Amino acid sequence: MKRNVLLLSLIVLALAAAGCRERTDRSEGSVLLSVSGFDGLPSGVSVSGGPFSIEEITVRNIPKDPNGITSDLQSVEIRSYEVRFTRRDTGTRVPPPAVQGVFSLVEPNDEVTFEDLPFLGSDQILSQPFRDLRDFGIDRETNTQVIVLDVSIRFFGRTLAGDDVATEPARFTIDVVP
Repeated sequence: MKRNVLLLSLIVLALAAAGCRERTDRSEGSVLLSVSGFDGLPSGVSVSGGPFSIEEITVRNIPKDPNGITSDLQSVEIRSYEVRFTRRDTGTRVPPPAVQGVFSLVEPNDEVTFEDLPFLGSDQILSQPFRDLRDFGIDRETNTQVIVLDVSIRFFGRTLAGDDVATEPARFTIDVVP
């Protein structure tokens, strides 16, 4: 009898644990921002040009409870975006991050599209390692004519209720040449 009670207790405990999902979203508020699409991403750029932009990028406001009632207070004022760079090749030098102000209001279950959004400006082009490409035709750290970068972009905003929200980083890769 004790064995059956113990077995039944273990089954109930296992079912309870399986039914409880750990919440992975740790952001404030009742909505999420998500980069839901890119269009016109460059695969390569030359340091002799610039500034460089993304043709279109779409950000969506998603209620955390898809079956719940939404309100205007869940609308998000998108205020800024940040672009960070990491090397995909063997180099370690990266251009400085870029933070730009933008403004848009996106309601729950809606999206906003930004057109010609700059991601690589003069602050980055005039910094190392791009300065080496421009001045010497090579990255002097790696002795190559191509710098391969992962570009990461995040948007930041605040709901009308006052909760800070941000997208997860959206990434793409570019080759930078002289």
